[in-house]
Amino acid sequence: MDKIRLAIAGLGQRGYGMIGGFLLFKEVEVVALCDVYQDRVDRAFDKVKELRGNEPRKYLEYSDLLKDKGFDAIYIASSWDEHISMAIDSLNAGIVTALEVGGSYSIDECYDLVKAYEKTKTPFMLMENCCFGRFELLCTSLARKGMLGEIVHCRGAYAHDLRDEILGGVVNRHYRLDNYKKRNCDNYPTHALGPLSKILDINRGNRFMSLASFASKSAGLKEFTTNKLNPDKNQIGETFKQGDIVNTIITCANGVTILLTLDTTLPRSYSREFTVRGTKGLCVEDLNMIMTDERDEIPHEAAPSTLLNKADNYNDMLPRLWKDITEEELEAGHGGMDYLMLKTFVNCLKENKEFPIDVYDAASWMSITALSEKSIALGGAVVDCPDFTKGKWIKRERKDVTEI
Repeated sequence: MDKIRLAIAGLGQRGYGMIGGFLLFKEVEVVALCDVYQDRVDRAFDKVKELRGNEPRKYLEYSDLLKDKGFDAIYIASSWDEHISMAIDSLNAGIVTALEVGGSYSIDECYDLVKAYEKTKTPFMLMENCCFGRFELLCTSLARKGMLGEIVHCRGAYAHDLRDEILGGVVNRHYRLDNYKKRNCDNYPTHALGPLSKILDINRGNRFMSLASFASKSAGLKEFTTNKLNPDKNQIGETFKQGDIVNTIITCANGVTILLTLDTTLPRSYSREFTVRGTKGLCVEDLNMIMTDERDEIPHEAAPSTLLNKADNYNDMLPRLWKDITEEELEAGHGGMDYLMLKTFVNCLKENKEFPIDVYDAASWMSITALSEKSIALGGAVVDCPDFTKGKWIKRERKDVTEI
């Protein structure tokens, strides 16, 4: 495929922001746009016309967009409660589908997504940009070369002070607000879980077996409603079901445990708390720290401050795509992750190659939201994780997002 005619469905902050990223690739032409809000469609139309000069077709109804046969692939960046069902519809329509991340509302919808793919064999990629992060792929490289030894435990988080964004849901027409009022779960697991799942070969020789989730009380958002930074004073005094801190422990088939944390409604700095612990080394993103028995002789009582930026000593182990990245590509979104994700999507589509983050990954990672909601409701009970591959995980070969 020499040219990729792309439709974009969902033109809020993420969907609109990705237009420029897609159009960095000369092979991509944005030919159709869809959102339920006319002003968002018009704004995106103007941006495409400014960057490329063409006038994409406009749609307010997703069903009408899917009737348009004049595009090859679709990028879905709609609200959490709709994007899986929209992906199912696009797969059933035979349209190559790129789906933005989020969390599931039920296990059934995850199964339905898998069924749609298996029925149609329409190419599908989950657009988890953190799988392309510099530190994450450096750690993957070390793991593949055996320098971390046998991996035992991993940790990750979506730790991000979103109090103003959540409370601005009505003002900004954002879907997070209703979720925080009505649900209690790890509502955004894939940024942390995606890269760890790739390192651990989830769905390809390993899988999630069970989990247990625990939520703290909900106090942060209610407190913030009286803060001067609250963008919507109509939210003052509201109550929220979502716990401020949610911890989830996942046990894998190979015995590795994963600690996931959702932390979005209390004061804090941003972090994904990406951590990998092995018998020969460890990686801790917050400290930009890597230690291995092979290269380091650091006393076990060494203070964390003495270990800062030790990961820089391992830059020779970076995958090629991070060694070759340009300044323009670094500025394309999230410090280069967006560009490398889009580059992978475009190249796979052009060369008719398998996407590295597939429908089984999407179902497994996104299902954590529905599973954590169930576990919390049951008082932290252990719940089983579905096997969306129906046993195929045992023999499926490893698939990294890039050649290490």
